[in-house]
Amino acid sequence: MIRITELIKVYRTEEIETTALNKISLEVKKGEFVAIMGPSGCGKSTLLNIIGLLDSIDSGSYLFNGEEVGNLNERSRSDLRKHNIGFVFQSFNLIDELTVFENVELPLIYTRVKSSERKKRVEEVLDKMKIMHRRNHYPQQLSGGQQQRVAVARAVVNHPKLILADEPTGNLDSNNGNEVMQLLTELNEQGATIVMVTHSEHDARYSHRIIRMLDGQTITENILVG
Repeated sequence: MIRITELIKVYRTEEIETTALNKISLEVKKGEFVAIMGPSGCGKSTLLNIIGLLDSIDSGSYLFNGEEVGNLNERSRSDLRKHNIGFVFQSFNLIDELTVFENVELPLIYTRVKSSERKKRVEEVLDKMKIMHRRNHYPQQLSGGQQQRVAVARAVVNHPKLILADEPTGNLDSNNGNEVMQLLTELNEQGATIVMVTHSEHDARYSHRIIRMLDGQTITENILVG
């Protein structure tokens, strides 16, 4: 599904040039659950943003489902992203003015799904995430664990091929964190490909494979399951 080869990403200001990714190469197969680990500043969030088509590359190659996507313009990246990728963030990124139902419905509006189909899909995913009873509540009326359940529901309501998770348990206590990791595991078992950035060795053990990064490069890989 993902093949990155000799990828370089450099951030430039008037005074300084920072190489965030330095000739990094990696592959993620369809159906895998991969964790990316490393110290702050090693480039893992930059890599996740590029995989998620939120950022472009400076050189190298990024193939997504066999298509070169590294240098697409923003509109093309956005179209591809909307239909193929779901995001789960540490800070939940829910919209305070929208209800749980409306937050989860948003990606379906962006992809122009009909109203009746939107209602059906949102209700299905809220039920699956055991958050249906909160459908008319607002994010600030929910616990952190409930907010992350809503964020996961929003990420998967469009049936994406790929789910990207950036420190998905970072703002949660251990019980809620374990619940979110179990949710991601179940989604993976149902066929979703997952790439997760984490500082947590505990969370990383839910994955099939751990990629460790340092100074914009991959340094080791640990395979946890065959």
